Amino acid sequence: MVSTYNRRGFLKISGIGLASAYLAACSVGGGDSGAAANALKAAFAQPVNDLDPHGPSSVDESTLLAGRLIYDTLIRRDGDKLVPGVATSWEQTDENTWVFQLRDDVTFHDGSKLTAGDVKASLERVKDAGTAQSALWTSVSAVEAETDTTLRITTSEPLGTMPVNLTLMFILPAAKMNEPGFFRKPIGSGPFRVDGFTPSDELRLSAVEHWGGKPKLDRVTLPYIPETSSQITALRTGELSALWPVPPDQLRELEGLDEIRLETIPSYAYYFNWFNCGREPFTDPRVRRAMWRAVDVAGIVKNLFGDGAELMTAPIPSTVFGHAPQEPYRHDPDAAKRELADAGLADGFRTSLMWFSDTGPLADALAQAMISDWAKIGVTVEPQNVEKAEWLRRLNAKEFDMDLQINTVTTGDADFTLGRLYDSDADRMGYRNPELDTILRQAHRDSDRGRREELYSRACKIVWDDAVGMFPAALISTYGLRSTVEGFEPAASNQPDLRGVTLAS
Repeated sequence: MVSTYNRRGFLKISGIGLASAYLAACSVGGGDSGAAANALKAAFAQPVNDLDPHGPSSVDESTLLAGRLIYDTLIRRDGDKLVPGVATSWEQTDENTWVFQLRDDVTFHDGSKLTAGDVKASLERVKDAGTAQSALWTSVSAVEAETDTTLRITTSEPLGTMPVNLTLMFILPAAKMNEPGFFRKPIGSGPFRVDGFTPSDELRLSAVEHWGGKPKLDRVTLPYIPETSSQITALRTGELSALWPVPPDQLRELEGLDEIRLETIPSYAYYFNWFNCGREPFTDPRVRRAMWRAVDVAGIVKNLFGDGAELMTAPIPSTVFGHAPQEPYRHDPDAAKRELADAGLADGFRTSLMWFSDTGPLADALAQAMISDWAKIGVTVEPQNVEKAEWLRRLNAKEFDMDLQINTVTTGDADFTLGRLYDSDADRMGYRNPELDTILRQAHRDSDRGRREELYSRACKIVWDDAVGMFPAALISTYGLRSTVEGFEPAASNQPDLRGVTLAS
């Protein structure tokens, strides 16, 4: 549900402290025609550094944001519903077979026709890429383009998450996608084409005739602007047309500006702190639970984030299908000390916490608050604030004791997070639980929504009770929009569809 702040609601949150990821859009001046009024300039917290939607950055929000503008998918998400994209219909003909009928009027930006052969090549490419999305497709055994508009996908076991997974599977031209340098100026079939791209600097797009209708905007530019204060100043002066999520510690700077409205939406993004369950002493669930009880999570979320986040009650946000609320861990340092003593650690221990500052809002402050609380039970935690590239390397190699980061459940479905990250075969944080594996794999295979919901309820309880990680805060996205912005719809994924946006003169 999207809500709009009135003045009273705005004043309530105006004093909150939160440094945030952001995406800004602004009018571009210049020229002697009306086209400039339909140009947006958008800036994201993390720079767009890769336009390969199947590559190492395939689940990064910046890559996904760009991908949704440049490429098409067979199926799209519209709120809580899955709706046709390039596919006009789909059917599970038996438990291991899905058949898709495709539109016959879809063309790539170079004028070539999109066919089932392109979908086949794209799915095979992401399956074999060895990246975060590849895990969604391990059971795919064959992809057949029976005609230009008929695609058959066969799996080695039932894959009930096929439709929702396909909302992430971007379609590339088979004949060109493996050419050297293709992703410096890639060709897609989405509503915008790439005019220019400098990784980690700027992405320039222009609207094209699209099967879903040509965007009302003429151009979109996404530069990387690292300074939050500069973003807010630009929004205030009218250089920017929109900013999201707006850092709550900056909201007071927008107070009383009649030309700006604020809208909020609960997001798919959340903080977690993983324990490396394959490393001592975190192999012992008593130690993991003690670490959780030692931290005043509710107090930290309230005082640090205010209305910019909500206290989590499960290992996935409440906005995600499969969420099942659990009993919160009560802040109890004495109980934490007793659990450590039971685990043979009455004198505490030394460990470390790694994160990178740009992972999300107030990451540094959140890390320091937890470290401070752990010190009170005799646990000395070395802070390891590292560059993102080093963080990613260590995460993938499991070279960490604890890892603090943000995750976004991009599909809005628990399988994307629980099924992809907590299965023993994924081995992301050293946690192995055969019972959980059975539950997650059954939910992955099942296409019945009710049965999947019950299975994910059981999975949420296991991950929570075993304290595989700590799950403090689900983020709320606040959008600042100037009165000239029309047709903008906030998105829980922080990847809004810009096709219907216009700028009034």
